Amino acid sequence: MGISSSGRAAVAFATLILCLPTIGRAQAAPPKKLAASVERIYGPGTTVDTLRVDSARVLRISRAGALLGFAQVRNVKGKDQPITFLVAIDSVNALKDIDVLVYREPYGGEVAYEPWRKQFRGKTSAAPLEVGKDIRNVSGATISSHSVTLGVRKALADLTAWHQAGRIK
Repeated sequence: MGISSSGRAAVAFATLILCLPTIGRAQAAPPKKLAASVERIYGPGTTVDTLRVDSARVLRISRAGALLGFAQVRNVKGKDQPITFLVAIDSVNALKDIDVLVYREPYGGEVAYEPWRKQFRGKTSAAPLEVGKDIRNVSGATISSHSVTLGVRKALADLTAWHQAGRIK
């Protein structure tokens, strides 16, 4: 007999807790929000494993033994506070989506909204990923727009390089 849906969710939740960055608590992603984000991006019934690349933690996402992609939680500095976000790629290194997991600034939270996030989907490390070129700015959130975009570009480049080098598979 297989694991029930709630059992799979509990396993995924426990796995994600272990995946949290080892940085200060104020900069960690809430486990429930991280689990919900992974499920939203990759769909239900996924398996999440944690891989280590040097000091980085990468989530490997699969379903029924088939690789769906990789994801990583990172932080960038907004105007005054850290912004915690998830970058998710598919198995051929294209961005599936990004998700802002914790936005701590009093203004500019629009970077977490669907209309802004969706412009990253399908981009690869060959894309400029630059505000004003292929990513539009959010009025009132200029620093956040630039910071998150730069963070996504760096995470995408790292995930792609690690995957192509066979460091994550």
